[in-house]
Amino acid sequence: MPSAHAENRSGEPPIDPHAATGHAAPTGRRLALLTLGALGIVYGDIGTSPLYSLRECFHGMHAVAPNPANVLGVLSLVFWALVVIVTIKYHVYVLRADNRGEGGILALMALVRSRIESAGGRRVLVAVGLFGAALLYGDGMITPAISVLSAVEGLSVATDAFTPYVVPITVAILVLLFLFQRRGTGGIGAVFGPVMMLWFGTLAVLGLRWIVQAPEVLKAVNPLYGIQFFTINQGRGFLVLGAVFLVATGGEALYADLGHFGERPIQIDWFTIVAPALLLNYFGQGALLLHHPQASWSPFYKLAPAWALYPLVALSTAATVIASQAVISGAFSLTRQAVQLGYLPRVEIVHTSEREIGQIYVPAVNWLIAAATIGLVLGFRSSSRLAAAYGIAVTTTMVITTILAHIVARRIWRWPAWAAFSVTLSFLAVDLSFFGANAIKIKDGGWVPIVVAAFVFLQMSTWERGRALLAEKLARDRFNAREFIAHLDVERLPRIPRTAVFMARDPEGLPVAFLHNLKHNGVLHEHVLLLNVESLEMPEVGKKERLEVEELGRGFYRVSVRFGFMETPDIPEALSGAPAFGLDLSPMKTTFFLGKETLIPKGSGGMWSLRKRLFALMARNSQTASSFFRLPPNRVIELGQQLVF
Repeated sequence: MPSAHAENRSGEPPIDPHAATGHAAPTGRRLALLTLGALGIVYGDIGTSPLYSLRECFHGMHAVAPNPANVLGVLSLVFWALVVIVTIKYHVYVLRADNRGEGGILALMALVRSRIESAGGRRVLVAVGLFGAALLYGDGMITPAISVLSAVEGLSVATDAFTPYVVPITVAILVLLFLFQRRGTGGIGAVFGPVMMLWFGTLAVLGLRWIVQAPEVLKAVNPLYGIQFFTINQGRGFLVLGAVFLVATGGEALYADLGHFGERPIQIDWFTIVAPALLLNYFGQGALLLHHPQASWSPFYKLAPAWALYPLVALSTAATVIASQAVISGAFSLTRQAVQLGYLPRVEIVHTSEREIGQIYVPAVNWLIAAATIGLVLGFRSSSRLAAAYGIAVTTTMVITTILAHIVARRIWRWPAWAAFSVTLSFLAVDLSFFGANAIKIKDGGWVPIVVAAFVFLQMSTWERGRALLAEKLARDRFNAREFIAHLDVERLPRIPRTAVFMARDPEGLPVAFLHNLKHNGVLHEHVLLLNVESLEMPEVGKKERLEVEELGRGFYRVSVRFGFMETPDIPEALSGAPAFGLDLSPMKTTFFLGKETLIPKGSGGMWSLRKRLFALMARNSQTASSFFRLPPNRVIELGQQLVF
């Protein structure tokens, strides 16, 4: 198994993971297409929040009465939540902390880890980052459930006759959604943007229709109404913050999808389409409640005239399916990053597009999320009850993002301490307020994403620690490649006129598979390549840095192949440049030798016994190296060994 954090040992200047990507900023038609595409992928989650957010403030578990003072107070909190969290924190601050154009919590963690000097500090940073990533899996399970369920519940607004069928219809839609994943989004991805454009236009029109009837609702932009809300409602007002935060769920997707679209299209969408449409709709719902407080049980659907209700349910369902698709695709992308960075075992990754590297399908993740999502719908049975489980994972992730962004500000941007701490503490004050309000909901369903995150975190941390222990054990028993080759009596060994490629975990040592082959077969190939795969903490690796070949003498070569954490390793493709170094890797003359370790968790120290057993189980069920690295099956030989650790 190749190292996930191997260093550049070539003697050349190391590749800088913080260097600019060199991609030109999009303009013209390409900018327009990216901006339209970002509507469907980036803003699907936050764009469907009007379906349930304001309803939970006035009709949820900790609701307040929909009187004029409360309506204006809640709207003020909604307005400033979107301004502070989404606009200022993410658009102005966090989006700048990219890892060579790539965003997301693992990309951010990879960016700052190398800037932490102490080993203990790096371990804490990795633990915090991994837990933040693990929380996103919990969010990925709840978002499709609450979004689609809240859309279908619109049928009950039209007539009670549909009420018994809301859950079955929701489950049927979700089953179709997850079944479709293996086909990829290439065929329908082109309609995501136009559908969401129609959705945001509808949000704006519905809201504006009621704002003109009660323009006094616009007074809520004054933050004093939010302060007055807490004065009037006190403790209950704080609990309502948990529902107010639902308007910002999906805000973290701005950063996670940065690498797919770039900063400019994402910001154009927010400032010209998404934010205006969301605010108009929320204020429209508030205006409706000023006139009709009894509509608090479904203020979104009550915005529409009776004739438009069924079309609105259909459009809402389409929008929530698109939002769910974006979250599911994000879980696939997160899994690939975790595998490449060495935090999860190899899993099957299917490319659903020959042109778009980001369009992938991870069967194991898809069906785990499917089972959990459908289970949540069947267990909670209403979007209002699901809202109690929603929010805690997102708020925790946002707190972690703020902390990691602070390290970027101090270590990479070189901000003075007073400036970095002032910004960080300001954002943390907001994040922790929402976190506290959502923490109250843990007993009512908020425990679900916490349990999911704990399970995923256990797997990630166990895999990372187990790999480190395994590497330490193999390093103690290794043979130095240069010394071994220098003392090898090659004249007494028959040489086969072929090329052997041995996958090497340690770039300085000899692979165990090579030693086994030499011991049992007693022959050497004419060319022996000791191949080390390096997964670097950057999204992509340029063609010039992809392959490095160093001659060791006597027909031996050390070959380094590098991949970024957003790339899927393809060894044959990467080795296509080997002929430039005088190496013949033609299919009929090349054999790949892989070491296959059977782990026996009996050793003491380093990790608890149960975690060692978990690591061994994960290793046994990981995808084979030949499949993961896309090696031709008829040219691979596996040589096994047992390892007690």
